[in-house]
Amino acid sequence: MNVDYEKLNALVTVFLPVKNEAKNLPACLEALKGFSHKVLIDSGSTDETIALAKAAGCEVLDFRWDGHFPKKRNWALQNYAVKTPWVLFLDADERMTEAFADELVRTLPTTPHNCFWLYFDNWFMGRMLRHGDVMHKTALVRFGSGGYERIPESEWSNLDMEIHEHLVVEGSYGKIYARLEHHDMRPLKSYYIKHCEYAAWESGRVGRLKGDEKLSRRQRLKYRLIRNPIFPILYFMATYILKLGFLDGWAGFYFAAGKAAYFYQIQAMLRMNASVAASEKK
Repeated sequence: MNVDYEKLNALVTVFLPVKNEAKNLPACLEALKGFSHKVLIDSGSTDETIALAKAAGCEVLDFRWDGHFPKKRNWALQNYAVKTPWVLFLDADERMTEAFADELVRTLPTTPHNCFWLYFDNWFMGRMLRHGDVMHKTALVRFGSGGYERIPESEWSNLDMEIHEHLVVEGSYGKIYARLEHHDMRPLKSYYIKHCEYAAWESGRVGRLKGDEKLSRRQRLKYRLIRNPIFPILYFMATYILKLGFLDGWAGFYFAAGKAAYFYQIQAMLRMNASVAASEKK
């Protein structure tokens, strides 16, 4: 497939929010070699991350979070002089594909949408998962149309980058059907450490929800289900059995079981947080 990078580079700036990603970054940057506008947003890396990025032609921004809004992705949208109409956020463990790049060239010039859902082929335990739950998120936005949702989290989160916050824009959302790749090259241990960090964030978010908050229908359903004690079991059954995750062998089993355990972590933290709050009121 021959991607028209001249047209693509007039359309898209790629933001790479990172910290100590020397393990994942080379493959990510290799897949972006046709892109002219690549911007690394670094949070004080102490490994070779910055050197690798500069060698690949990335502009490097130094981001130091002060504990308040904005966090990394919103900060980049607000402070970098973007010269293209679109911004794509890629993590270091995510890979561009030619099919995805080609669809951007064909879609973005005429689309009425201001934001897109992106889908990923996910690698886990050394193999690509072809079944089960498909990884997806909003990470492609028309510059100036919006940003990541603002959540008051200074009292309970020390993560300097938006994790599960969605892009909130004026206008409609579309889908890019060609998939990117998600392939984390770090040890499995780091995957589960991140699960624990994200579960703490989710429990803080869910436990502090107020009735007057503006949530999408998808978010309302998610936060209602996540409190249900049987939801982790239902999730496992849906992804491993109904969505044929078992066809991916042990990798499919451990991925589905790991996500179910992640939801149990959130529920346990919610109960613990509620217990601590109740005892503090006494």
